[in-house]
Amino acid sequence: MRIGMIGYGKMGHMIAQAARLHGHEIACTIDPFAKDASCVTGDPEKMKSCLLDSGVEGAIEFSHPSSVFGNIRTIIPTGIPLVVGTTGWHDRLDEVRASLEESETSLLYSSNFSIGVNLFYRIVSEAARLMAAFDEYDVALFESHHNQKADSPSGTALDLAKRVMDNMPRKTRLVTDCFVRKPEADELHLSSVRVGAVPGTHTVWFDSAADTIELTHTARNREGFALGAVRALEWLTSPDAQGAKKRGVFTMKDVFNDL
Repeated sequence: MRIGMIGYGKMGHMIAQAARLHGHEIACTIDPFAKDASCVTGDPEKMKSCLLDSGVEGAIEFSHPSSVFGNIRTIIPTGIPLVVGTTGWHDRLDEVRASLEESETSLLYSSNFSIGVNLFYRIVSEAARLMAAFDEYDVALFESHHNQKADSPSGTALDLAKRVMDNMPRKTRLVTDCFVRKPEADELHLSSVRVGAVPGTHTVWFDSAADTIELTHTARNREGFALGAVRALEWLTSPDAQGAKKRGVFTMKDVFNDL
């Protein structure tokens, strides 16, 4: 497959390497700052031209929360299937769905493409479902990342929090700030740390007076994220169960449901 990369920083380079190892061609790299990108621009029309002229069959977007929605809005009209790993735009998902319907194309997004993290999502969901029947257990989340990460909390942590709240009805409000008071029983606390070069650690605690159950996913490096993004694009560009081109919005949950 001929792949276009939108965002050619550290993560973009790693995804490009993973794609090549899987037999794909990186036909186009777009970034407003990376001097080794084949198309050094942030201009929407130039981005479109670079993608279309290179004949890419799919694209992967790993840029910055400040530019991701503009990139999505630029790429969708080209009809090129798009995988998006940048967070910070999910509140505009309805706009994206409408644009995809007009362009009859597809987009797959996730805050984390790691196979291990997506398995962790399922483990945490099931644990929260089981714990919901036992009021003596409280729950909280913690995440830590490198000090260059632009957003906080991480998208993965927010996804984990949603899964906990979906399965534990007594938790109805998410708190991401520090507490300067006693927390209410229906509040779910998510705390974040940014330090050094940590690739990413996410922990969910279920705690009672008698014991603690701790579930943790620790990333050793970002290679798992890169490979997962490539696999996501392979899935997105393959025909659906009826042999037709995929259209609309998808997530890694759809990819796992097909496994």
